[in-house]
Formats: sequence, C-alpha cells, structure tokens
Amino acid sequence: MDTIECRRCQGPRPALAKAPFRNERGERIQREICQTCWSEWLEHQTLLINHYGLDPREPDARKFLYSQIDQVLLGDEEPQQVDTSKKGSVEW
Repeated sequence: MDTIECRRCQGPRPALAKAPFRNERGERIQREICQTCWSEWLEHQTLLINHYGLDPREPDARKFLYSQIDQVLLGDEEPQQVDTSKKGSVEW
C-alpha cells in the first residue's frame, strides 16, 4: 500500500486507493490526504449535511460542501465558523 505525507495530520499514512472525485480537487485529495483524515472528513460532512438539512444533489449544497473541503480538509482558506443555530435549515 502506498503512503503519503498527509497535509492534514502531518504524518506518513496510507494513501487513498483512488481519487474521491473525478476532477482536480479529487486528485489533490488523493495526493495530499490520507485514508484516516478522509474518513474523518466523511463523518464531518455527514454532520454538516444532517445539521443543515442539505441535499447534496443541489448545486448550492455541493458548492457549500466543496468550500468546506477546501477550508477544513485542504486548509487552503481560513475556516469559517459554522453557525449551529440554523439547525436543519440553511438559506443560500
């Protein structure tokens, strides 16, 4: 199994077997994020989807989730505070 120097946890860890998306973001995640951190992200993503009542099939929901990947997982931007008072509803 291949290992990578994970951007998030800073350790040599098992790499993802394949890119999670068929685009540049997916390839970057495969290169820079280990299996453990990706699994943790999937749990966090599920919390976001449930908390905000998101439908990942909707373009605005996907845009929000992709921005969270860029901020939280890849660390490209300063993470925004997630407003937990909006439980179950989000206004775009």
